[in-house]
Amino acid sequence: MVRFLRVVTVPVLLAGMLALAGITLGQVYSGPLLALLVAGAAAGSALIGIATRPLPAWAVAPLSVLGLLGYGSFAIIYSARQSGVVGDFADVALDAVANGVPRLLTAMLPVEAQPDTVAVPVIVTWLAGLAATELGTRSQRMMSALVPPLLLYVSALYLVGPHRSTTIWTGLGFAGLGALALAATGQWQRTAVRDPGGALDTGVRRALRIRAAIAAATGVAVIVALAAIAASPISGGVGKQPADPRAYVTPPQLDTLDENPLSRISGWAVTPDQHLLDTTLNEPARIRLAVLGDYDGITWRVGGLYHPAGRSLPSPPPPPAAVPVEGEETTGIDPGVTTEIEQRITVVELGGKLLPAVGTPRRVDGVRVSLDPTSGTLILPEGLSEGLSYTVTSQRTTPDINVLPTADVPKGPAMARYLSFAPNVPSALENAAQQLASENAGAYQRAAAIEQFLAEHYRLDPKAPSGHAYRNLEFFLFGPAHAGGRRGTSEQFAASFALLARMVGLPSRVVVGFNGAKGSAAVHASDAYAWPEVLFAGIGWVPFDPLPRPDQQVEPLEPQFEPKPEPTKPEPSDVPAPTVQPGSAGPTAPVESTGAAVVTGSVLPVVGAGAGGGLLLLLAGALAIILIGRKALRRRRLDEGSPADRVTGAWLEVTDALRLAGSRPGSSLSAAEIAQHAQEAAAAPLGGKHVRLPAPPLTELASQVNAVTFAAGGSVQVDADAATGRATAFIDELKARRPWWRRLIWAVHPGPLRWQRRRDRETPKPEL
Repeated sequence: MVRFLRVVTVPVLLAGMLALAGITLGQVYSGPLLALLVAGAAAGSALIGIATRPLPAWAVAPLSVLGLLGYGSFAIIYSARQSGVVGDFADVALDAVANGVPRLLTAMLPVEAQPDTVAVPVIVTWLAGLAATELGTRSQRMMSALVPPLLLYVSALYLVGPHRSTTIWTGLGFAGLGALALAATGQWQRTAVRDPGGALDTGVRRALRIRAAIAAATGVAVIVALAAIAASPISGGVGKQPADPRAYVTPPQLDTLDENPLSRISGWAVTPDQHLLDTTLNEPARIRLAVLGDYDGITWRVGGLYHPAGRSLPSPPPPPAAVPVEGEETTGIDPGVTTEIEQRITVVELGGKLLPAVGTPRRVDGVRVSLDPTSGTLILPEGLSEGLSYTVTSQRTTPDINVLPTADVPKGPAMARYLSFAPNVPSALENAAQQLASENAGAYQRAAAIEQFLAEHYRLDPKAPSGHAYRNLEFFLFGPAHAGGRRGTSEQFAASFALLARMVGLPSRVVVGFNGAKGSAAVHASDAYAWPEVLFAGIGWVPFDPLPRPDQQVEPLEPQFEPKPEPTKPEPSDVPAPTVQPGSAGPTAPVESTGAAVVTGSVLPVVGAGAGGGLLLLLAGALAIILIGRKALRRRRLDEGSPADRVTGAWLEVTDALRLAGSRPGSSLSAAEIAQHAQEAAAAPLGGKHVRLPAPPLTELASQVNAVTFAAGGSVQVDADAATGRATAFIDELKARRPWWRRLIWAVHPGPLRWQRRRDRETPKPEL
């Protein structure tokens, strides 16, 4: 019996230490399932170690691995059933083992115990239990046997990071179990050794005691010295938050199409009957696809960090509070009425990774999603596919309209992202923002004024071209109506609202989504639109609708909003011909001489002025022809023709821009090499003094050109919109990096017209 207890005690103590490591790691999991599965793995490895004690050492590892396979299969099946993960067992198990570590590091907290988040902890715990049991029982090396549980416990602490609880009982229990294991094995080893005291004389025993005392004193001195050396750094880190390993892992990234879904609005407007989704909602609601919070003057981007999440999603952060005013009592603000929205969504023709859902989602069933906690939007890392079906439970908060007029906007560094915009804002936009801010003092009043300003003065046109850079918004707001200005899609309305809101001090963002009807309904491309939102202190994000009503008449802009004309130089006036006064000479003066003097003094200036004016008219006419031709060529390339023609036109615009910039690519270069050449040409501003962000890459545009030129399939409208957006963004950045004199020549250079005529002549015409 005593021998059995000796064999059992060490594995049980080691299993307890492993179970405490699992409890520590379970602090970042939702529910106790992970801790229970880890404890089961620790107990299973210990039991197999006890049962195989009489067997040879070589037989233990194979038998333990068989036990691990059985228990690991149970853990995967049970956790999949509890978390609602469906699929073939082999696929789920392989995915859990292969992707367990990265998903554990990128998972949203609290982590849901599902196959890919429990497989690795269970496997590592079982192997640590196998190694510790063999070292502690068969080899009787207890110090070495404590290393696997210690490494597992330290790893659990590191993974938990700053999210661990403040209780210390797990640490004390871990140290206590280790001390008991050392004490138990030390007692057995001491009693197992025969006392040789009777065979030694007094002198030898005294010498042994002295040596033992010296060794003990030396050991104590070394321990004290090490403690003194480590005391300062250890004590300095007591009050600091532990590092979070998730900060060093890159979460799933979005591609260009999903990073800027605002550009898809115009493509959907061209194909309004495209069937995107089938939905079933218990209440009518806006279905969010993406939230765009970053703007660089060219593109609105999502800019979110998506982390794998379970079925139950964490609560969103509360809305920031208002900055208290000195001398005034701060009272709580009612954020509004919260409604639960149940959704059943089936994907039909919608592509990309962004997963539509009513904000703010709290539970998702049927798919394994990744969540951006800041915006509350979802993605499906493997991408959407036709027939994909899932259910979402969301919470929608409707603000109290009686609270909004007195609401303020939050302040602080956290708002910088939603207030920033690129420099060099057009003066017309600055003037409009100043007018709207000067006439409205309150935050909500300014937002409502921008909403009314856009709804009353601009027309909703689904055929308007895409674009929300500074130049696009300036043309939308102040361009002549007969040339296509002052009309646009919801893309321009939402982007203009958000930019003007930021310019008047309102934190804002743009949301892309769909109109969702109550009950079962089909969502088509015509239901897609963009809307702006403004963040109010204590309330949260409040949506606004700057779109005009269907029957609303467009009002002309007030004079204070009209862009001021640029000052022009006065035209030179004709100088009157000088008259010759009668001289003092008598009548004997020759009349012919007087007449010649009159002709010379009056006709020559008139002829010179006429010749100069004619030359100026010819020059102005030539410039006008060049400007009109360049604009027509650009419109024909980027906005007209088939999607394949627009992709090719975007590429021609880039190559012409490189020639205008003085960086003509070689004729033998491939599209990929030209893209690399273009990136090098725009690497730094020539002679500039300001640091600029990197120019947008042209790799994807080069791939599109190759696909259009060599592939059998054609491009779709979305591809063409993306190609034109990439081309215009790169050209604007390339031009901005040139010296002022080259930018001046850029606008009136006739080269693109001449180069296009040469291309047309060189292109073989089809035979009739």
